[in-house]
Amino acid sequence: MFKNRNLAILFFTLIVVMLGFGMIIPILPFLVEKFGGSGVAMGMLMAVFSLMQFIFSPFWGDLSDRYGRKPILLLGTLGNALTMVGFGLSTNLWTLYIFRALGGILSSATLPTAMAFIGDSTEEHERGGGMGIVGAAMGVGMVLGPGIGGMMGGKSLQAPFFLSAALSLLALTLIWFFLPESLSADKRTTSMKSFRGPQLGAMWTALFGPLGFLFVLAFLHNFAMTNFEGIYAYYAEARYGYTAQTIGIILTVVGLTSAVVQGVLTGIATRKWGDVAVAKASLFASIFGFLLMLTATNLFTFILMTSLFIMSNAMLRPAVS
Repeated sequence: MFKNRNLAILFFTLIVVMLGFGMIIPILPFLVEKFGGSGVAMGMLMAVFSLMQFIFSPFWGDLSDRYGRKPILLLGTLGNALTMVGFGLSTNLWTLYIFRALGGILSSATLPTAMAFIGDSTEEHERGGGMGIVGAAMGVGMVLGPGIGGMMGGKSLQAPFFLSAALSLLALTLIWFFLPESLSADKRTTSMKSFRGPQLGAMWTALFGPLGFLFVLAFLHNFAMTNFEGIYAYYAEARYGYTAQTIGIILTVVGLTSAVVQGVLTGIATRKWGDVAVAKASLFASIFGFLLMLTATNLFTFILMTSLFIMSNAMLRPAVS
């Protein structure tokens, strides 16, 4: 019972973090335009968050090995709440950049620490299911986030950030009172480590190993997808005049499509045709998916073309993994 309760708390915490990320997507172009920014500014706001997560995730992992999982989870959840409040109170582009960067630094403490917590508290044969909970939580947050952000953003561009902060404080309370420490004192590292960022040397070496091609493929796929995610809401607003509510609804439908494809169709397709065939077909379909989105003339065709594109990409990620 306690194990299920702990996983439920982690599940909720990760949903909250991903909700905050998803809520921002449909309202970001309107917020940036309000402060006199452009597509470049919006792209930089998306990039600085991911860059800080890339740099600081290993750092939080080291700290959790030394001081335990619970303190780092508390710090990451509190940091997410405070940066969301700061983002909501921002009055110019510079403060948006500052709080977006801080959000990337502090919220990056949650995911690696939650995964480490699951590793500590589950047997080897249970670990796959526990890690699946992490993926499911991220998926739920990304499906619900844009819809909630779009609906609330129609009334107030700041409201979604304050909701995300409130949910983060609720998660903080649950962690504080109900989540036990999973890493006992005798298993913690005792030596002090200097700041350890991404292991670029190991990444470079891996590119020339037997999985190097798949790493390159995963990078190219993620590069294309983050370009799509970064500009999608701005494109929908600039070309079609869609509001934050409409963009939020579109992204929710797209997210549900992705969830269904990954949860149902991918397994069937890979069992029948194999991972390699699915990866090739998905890449081929993605080429036309990108181009078909440019041909949409109304809301129905825009959702349809975007969903077709997302379907192909949703099948590619599990096949490559």
